Amino acid sequence: MILLSGLVGVLLVLTAEAGVGKSSPDNFCTETKECLTFEKICETDDYEVRHYGPVKWVSTKEESWSMDYASMKAFGRLFNYISGENAEGKKIEMTAPVVVDVPDKWFWEKGIYTMSFLLPSDHQSNPPMPTDKEVYIHESPDMKVYVQSYGGWMTCVSDGWHAHSLCESLDMADAKYDKDIHYGVGYNSPMALFNRHNEVWYVVKGEPMCTSSSEEIMLN
Repeated sequence: MILLSGLVGVLLVLTAEAGVGKSSPDNFCTETKECLTFEKICETDDYEVRHYGPVKWVSTKEESWSMDYASMKAFGRLFNYISGENAEGKKIEMTAPVVVDVPDKWFWEKGIYTMSFLLPSDHQSNPPMPTDKEVYIHESPDMKVYVQSYGGWMTCVSDGWHAHSLCESLDMADAKYDKDIHYGVGYNSPMALFNRHNEVWYVVKGEPMCTSSSEEIMLN
């Protein structure tokens, strides 16, 4: 019975850490020790489809007309959390990417933006609780996403342009996806001036669609 309980505990830890892995020099995620991991399902000239397992994040919400303004305020709260503003006073390693939930809205409307930092593997199972009431821990579900990548800086303009571009490609492919919200995803420090990598994600509904079955990558 004790052996079984121990095995279950190990499996739970492995499951919790499954979405966080070491950075690789061959990848676009190189500035932090650990990054969010994924499986690539298929790829076209315009986008790719990825599978992400459930993983824990520290997050905060900000209401604003602009993603840029919301991101500045939200980043400060989350940075304070990983700098030791948590119930255990622990400093937590920065990971990548930083993800922003971007609502589908008109530019003159206010929206709720949610920024999230990925928790590193040693804090996935039992993260320190935030002391700021506007900061919270949450777990993203197992999901598949459509992804379009781009360089430069992630701003409300560049994010909006690529979100529109990805939507056009998905609509042409007759793909089903959640149109109410997309994710702006950044992998670089604000200090990095070159070789920046950003992404736009839309969550897949039903079976993922690639334009050609010959482009699918079979994963074992």
